[in-house]
Amino acid sequence: MSPSFESTSLRTELFIDGMWQQATNGATFPVENPATNEIIAHVADGGTEDANRAIRAAERAQKAWATSTPRERADILRRAFELVIAGTDRLAAIMTAEMGKPLTEARGEVAYGAEMLRWFSEEAIRISGDHTTSVDGNSRIMITKEPVGPCVLVTPWNFPLAMGARKIAPAIAAGCTMVFKPAELTPLTSLALVEIFKEAGLPDGVLNVVTTSKASNVVENWTSSGIARKISFTGSTEVGKILLRQAADNVMRSSMELGGNAPFIVMADADIEKAVEGAMKAKMRNMGEACTAANRFYVHRSVIDEFSGKFAKKISELRVGNGALEGTDVGPLIEQKGLDKVQSLVTDAIEKGARVLTGGSSPEGPGYFYTPTVLTDVPLNANLMHTEIFGPVAAITPFDSEDEALRLANNTEWGLVAYIFTENVNTALRFSAELEVGMVGMNTGLVSNPAAPFGGIKQSGLGREGGKIGIDEYLEIKYTAIQT
Repeated sequence: MSPSFESTSLRTELFIDGMWQQATNGATFPVENPATNEIIAHVADGGTEDANRAIRAAERAQKAWATSTPRERADILRRAFELVIAGTDRLAAIMTAEMGKPLTEARGEVAYGAEMLRWFSEEAIRISGDHTTSVDGNSRIMITKEPVGPCVLVTPWNFPLAMGARKIAPAIAAGCTMVFKPAELTPLTSLALVEIFKEAGLPDGVLNVVTTSKASNVVENWTSSGIARKISFTGSTEVGKILLRQAADNVMRSSMELGGNAPFIVMADADIEKAVEGAMKAKMRNMGEACTAANRFYVHRSVIDEFSGKFAKKISELRVGNGALEGTDVGPLIEQKGLDKVQSLVTDAIEKGARVLTGGSSPEGPGYFYTPTVLTDVPLNANLMHTEIFGPVAAITPFDSEDEALRLANNTEWGLVAYIFTENVNTALRFSAELEVGMVGMNTGLVSNPAAPFGGIKQSGLGREGGKIGIDEYLEIKYTAIQT
């Protein structure tokens, strides 16, 4: 049975200094179910005054929180992990209602986000330093790590629980206070997560949340305050550049997980069944609305017909519908703008010579649905080869040599992730070394893992989230010279 969505049980207020409260001006904005076009809630629409109160609360709480014990922080994260797991069905129902992903995927995201909390609960007690004697023997070198200070966290709409957990957890583990702006399109899941942190015992003022329809006003208030010492943002490269410029004025530590245009490479010797399975994960996760989604499929000419045919068959068997209904494989896109973009990219590719193997249309509403689509013979000048599709569309192009595949894969301003399928270990290692990305999926279509450092290079971002080094993004290194 599908878990029910109860709008009456939702928190829809701002959360500042440990208290749920309305926006100062009383304003709200609507949250829409993209599968039905129904308004499911109205959320507090915070402004600059609310943003200022939030960053001041984080400032007041920072000193005491920084001196909390690693065990205290670890225990809070562990309790939050257990509460998230216990609340899986409720959280999944909220997520599906506000952003459309099928319940199975929503439950998977809850599990992934929970694992971030558990991972950093364990990392909180492992923050270490160093101690050694100077080379001349006249002093000792002591190296310690301290919380960077109040952090600005800005998350996207496509993974509202996982992205919140991936940023909040290391900040808590490191001893940093936070101001948090969830995405306007999917604030309800984020607010439900914040509710869990309060229940887990997070002290007042450590986590402060301002939902808003005026993101630039709120976030700029925080970056210009002189209080915030770090910003962590996941979203588009365009917005990331704006935030980097703002952060530069106060030399804020910056973590940016930005856009992607992932290549998916199938070599002549690839296990085609395994490649198709990997392609389904890399392309169709979250309806293709993911920065890690495979956009450009480069398939060796000798196996392109076999791969394309089997992939298109799998895609055509997916069930499209309201994600709240059990059995749905593909939900709606998030909004009309996203749907229009996908349709425009497909139309452009077809006009330039691409062939449709399956899909290529948008069913009548309600909802922002697009039929999962596979295109082949996609020319390199098609617009979808040079931008994030953010939809359930796979564009397949042939190649003839390893050098050509690498050249095509690296011919982009982005460098988040790439996927390579081959049975030759030397080929795999060569591509792993030469692909200009921060992450490589080798014979797998899924790279996200709490124990692994997530992030990209080039215009896909700065810094890493997750893994052993994820907590370092929230810590400053201090060196103390001790005379002996």
